[in-house]
Formats: sequence, C-alpha cells, structure tokens
Amino acid sequence: MKIAIAQINCTVGDIAGNALKIIDAVYQAKQSGADLVITPELALSGYPPVDLLLRETFCRACAEALVELCKKVTDITLVIGHPSNQDGKLYNTASVIQDGKITANYHKRILSQPPFFNEHYYFYPGTNPCHFELDGIKFGLNICADFWLANPADYAAHSDIHILLVLSASPYRIDKQVSRYQVTHQFVQKTGLSVIHTNLIGGQDELVFDGASFAMNPQGELTHQFGEFIETIGLVELQNTLPIQQQIAAPLSSTACVYQALCLGVKEYVHKNGFPSVLIGLSGGVDSALTLAIAVDALGAENVKTVMMPTKFTADISLQDAQQMATLLGVEHYKCGINHIFDQLLETLLSDFQIQSDSSGINTMPENLQARIRGMLLMAVSNQTGAIVLTTGNKSEIAIGYCTLYGDMAGGFAVLKDVSKTMVYQLCEYRNQLSKVIPERIIQRAPSAELRLDQTDQDNLPPYEVLDAIIEAYVEKGYSAAEIIAMDHRETDVMQVIRLIHQNEYKRRQAPIGIRITQCDFGTAWHYPITSKHQQY
Repeated sequence: MKIAIAQINCTVGDIAGNALKIIDAVYQAKQSGADLVITPELALSGYPPVDLLLRETFCRACAEALVELCKKVTDITLVIGHPSNQDGKLYNTASVIQDGKITANYHKRILSQPPFFNEHYYFYPGTNPCHFELDGIKFGLNICADFWLANPADYAAHSDIHILLVLSASPYRIDKQVSRYQVTHQFVQKTGLSVIHTNLIGGQDELVFDGASFAMNPQGELTHQFGEFIETIGLVELQNTLPIQQQIAAPLSSTACVYQALCLGVKEYVHKNGFPSVLIGLSGGVDSALTLAIAVDALGAENVKTVMMPTKFTADISLQDAQQMATLLGVEHYKCGINHIFDQLLETLLSDFQIQSDSSGINTMPENLQARIRGMLLMAVSNQTGAIVLTTGNKSEIAIGYCTLYGDMAGGFAVLKDVSKTMVYQLCEYRNQLSKVIPERIIQRAPSAELRLDQTDQDNLPPYEVLDAIIEAYVEKGYSAAEIIAMDHRETDVMQVIRLIHQNEYKRRQAPIGIRITQCDFGTAWHYPITSKHQQY
C-alpha cells in the first residue's frame, strides 16, 4: 500500500481554494498509485480559523464544500480535516471518505490550550477513538494535540490498530521538530505501532507552519522525512503493515530553519493579504539589512523598495553601506534627507511649546522626533503605493522598549519581532554563506540608532549577549529574578531588564504583529497587564 501525505498550504477562510487544493492532492496521489491520502488538521477551513467558527455562514460553507468534495473522491480513500457541526455541537473533525461518502468521523479529543490556541472556546471535545480498515491494514486517527499531549495511559486506545495517522497543524518554533521526534519515539516504543504525521505548511498571521511531515516505525526509526517549509505530496509505502524506509530529506540547521521560517512568514503575509510590494526604511544597520535580505529572498527584488532618511547624526558609512546592500540585492533605493523637516519641527516645539532640552530627560524628544519623521514618510509612501511597511526592530529592542512608538515601530508587519539581536547576527552570517549580500562592515560595526552624536546601543544597556540571555531566561523560560541572578548575571542588570520589560508593555500592545519563532513571543504567548502594581522580581 502507498499512503500520500498531503503537506499542503491551506488559507484560512478560502474554503473553495482549499477544497481545490485537496482535490488536486487526491489527483496527484492517484497518479502515484496511492490508496490513501491524508490532509493536515482543518485543511478545508484553514488553521486556525478562530472567531470565523462563530459565524454560522462560515461553518455552513465548510459543510457544503465537504459534500461537494466527497462526490469527487472515488477509487481512493481520503482522510480530511474540517470543522463539523453535529447536534448543535461544533467539533474539530477528521473524516474518512471512501467511494464518494463519509464512512467514519473522528472528533479531536484533546483540544489545544492557551496561550497559543483556545480551542475549548470554539469546539466540543470528542469522546471516542476512531479506527478504520483498508486492504487489511487497521488505521487509527489522532488530531494534533491528541498525540502531542496524550498521557501514556491513553496509548491503550490504539491497541487494535497497526498504524496511527496524525493530522497536524503544528506551528514552527526553534527546534520544534526535535520535540516531535521525541514524543513520537516514546509513543512507538510504548505501543509497538508505526506513526505517520502530516503537517500543515504556510503562514497565518504570526504563525508559520513548517510541514516537515514524517513517518516512524515501531523500532523508533525515522522511515520518511519530507521537506521543511515546502508544499509536497509525499509517499509512504507499506510492506506487511510497516513503512519501508525510503525518503528522508536532509535536515536544515537550526539557523537555516529560522531564516526559512522568516522568509515564508513574510511571503505568506504579503501575498495572502494582497499587498503588491513592501517598503523598508534602510539605516545601514544590521537589523534593516537582515530584514531587506529576507524580504528579497521571500518576494523578489522587484517587489521590494528601500528608503534611506539620513540626518546630521547619520554616519557617511551608514549611507555607503545601505547603498551597497541595495545595489547587491538589486532593489530600488531612495535617499531622502530629513534634516530640514527635523530642524523645522524642533524649532516649532522649542519656541511655540516652550519646550527646553535639558537634564530633566526631555532630551530624548529630538531622538524620537527623528524616528517619527521617518515613520511618517514611510507610511505616506505606503498610503500612496499600497506597499506594506516592514518594520525592522528585533525582540531585544521590543522587549525593553528601545524603540519609538509611531516611529521605527510604524508599519504593518514586524519581521524580526521574535528574533533576538544575538540571533540577528547569526542570521546575517548564515545569509552571507549562501551569497554575500550584507556588507561585512554592517555586521562588524557597533550597533547604533544614530539619533545623536557618537551614540551606541550599549550606552545605557548591558551588552547584547547579556541582555538577550536575561530576556530569554525571563520571557521564554519563565525564570525568576533570583534564578537568573544565580546564572552569574549581575543583579543590577537583571533588575533593570525585568523592569524595562514590564514598563514597556504599553508599547508592545501597539506594535505590528510579527513572526513567531520561539517558545514565547510577544504576540501569541505573552499576556501581561499594562497596569499592574505587582512587583515582577
């Protein structure tokens, strides 16, 4: 028997388009001699549909599309993920379609939990297992969290089957595939069953789904591994109910996976939302350089434009490096000096509003003013052309508020929102290994916002390697201040960083969404109040 893994890119709400994609996968599977096709979780509706599920018209459209799809499935068995309404209850369902009709239904039993998803808000949990037989082979069904969050005691439910099929919409994060292997290996060792996973591919708002579907035999050996971040119809051949070791795609390095995830996230957000192109404020610094490289790799140079907006504080080498990179990547590059606008606005503020730049802390106003002029100009061009502005701030800056509301935070999509400054440098080095597009001087220079003379990021911050380690420990791992200090960090650094993280929650709430790559991003997984008297230490 041959089983086709439909690792497909489904779009939330594009029910007709998703149905066509599924039928095309069925056709390709037939051409390859497959007997069974498996789609990802909720492939018909796209994942996650969230509040669309509260709309009766949406659920009815899914049901109608399923009926029409069934009519086209003959001479092959299809297992399809979709929402279903039974007796007034909505379920996350996998249906088995044979000879034009549904022969079995499985309702997801372990619903995904917050912070990433809250399926309990939309779905009822199923209660029964589902087994079906095809050519003498007994299959069981699970949907995503049914497998990943199952207790060992639940394994007994699969005692009467040969192979477990898992329909997943499992989003990417760093080293996620390693944890998938670990859970699957534990399962097959305990049960003696083979497992075949199919996973969604594509981008949906902050999320990127990496595909990376695979099969594992009862010995815990990986028999099939399909590509990461690409659509594919993969084939798993069985012999005596066991998958035969055949196709194992070479794994990408952790850094390569992050880079590919960012490229896919940008491509999907721009294309699925109908933006014709993107616009980037180029500074000659490392963050905007990486953002530009990702945008060009994702969308093509013809769909990317850059703007350099220097002031008297901008170094000549910043202008040179920005121009060089734009030339290397072949993008349309503009230079728009903003000194005259800055001087005029500053004079107005100092005279008409009687504002004095003194030691009271008001001296940050001119710095923020420069950033806001740039943001205003970028958004004006965006309004005129329809291009979406990609912001260039990284996770380290967003964590501690080293960014300006309505300035460098102005834009529609934050490419590096979940990428630490330390990782920015790693990604730049990785991209230059593919081809040299980021000038070495950009990578080697001390980072600076260039909003005043001789400014560097480390004027008021710990070194980025220290800052990032504290942010990772506190935000992503949930360590307390005491635990972080015990990791040989200075108490003053730890307290400063934690204070800044919570002090700048109000900024993050107003930031554009960005791509999630870590265990805890500031979009889907971080839910702290802005107003709070609780001491976080």
